[in-house]
Amino acid sequence: MPAWGGVLIIAPVFSGPWPWFNALNPGVFMSSDAIVHISDASFEQEVIAADIPVLVDFWAPWCGPCKMIAPILDDLAEQFEGKLKITKLNVDDNKESAAKFNVRGIPTLIIFKNGAAHATKVGALSKPQLVDFINGAL
Repeated sequence: MPAWGGVLIIAPVFSGPWPWFNALNPGVFMSSDAIVHISDASFEQEVIAADIPVLVDFWAPWCGPCKMIAPILDDLAEQFEGKLKITKLNVDDNKESAAKFNVRGIPTLIIFKNGAAHATKVGALSKPQLVDFINGAL
């Protein structure tokens, strides 16, 4: 037996489009350029004053289900470009907006239309479920 105990360690060297990989490797997956990262300070301008519907993903960096839906939201941001703006708001850094919209669990997805909350889903959803949620709100 080798001196190192015979344990083979395989370290991931790439980020893939697999939600399980991204959930297990925090910080590896970066969101698409189509996703807008917002804050309490920019919420009014980016969401309330937007001229198209806006989906806000209330998330946290330590949240496994949030990481699992991140690549799906990236795909949908490109798929719905021009019809829906997809944004992300880190609830750890932006407590005011999370409290204002009564976010109690994450991920919480809220679609805003004409400056008001229109539809809400809490928890990780599959891509078909997210598409149905978005289409139902548009």
